Amino acid sequence: MNKPIVGYHKDEEDDWVAELQCGHFQHVRHNPPFICRPWVITEKGRNSLLGHLLKCKKCDLGQPPDL
Repeated sequence: MNKPIVGYHKDEEDDWVAELQCGHFQHVRHNPPFICRPWVITEKGRNSLLGHLLKCKKCDLGQPPDL
C-alpha cells in the first residue's frame, strides 16, 4: 500500500527515517553504491519529497502504527 511521507527523524544510529501518513516509519538511507538517495542528505532534499508515496509493507501486513 502506498502512503505519503509526512516528516522525518533520525534513528539511534543517525540514519534518516521517513514518517508515513499511516503512522509507520521507513528508513530512507543514502548508502552508495548500494542505496543511492542523495536527496536525504539535505533538508531541502528531504522537504522536496514530503508527500511522495512510499510502499508501506507494514500496512500491507496490517501492523499497528509505529508512533
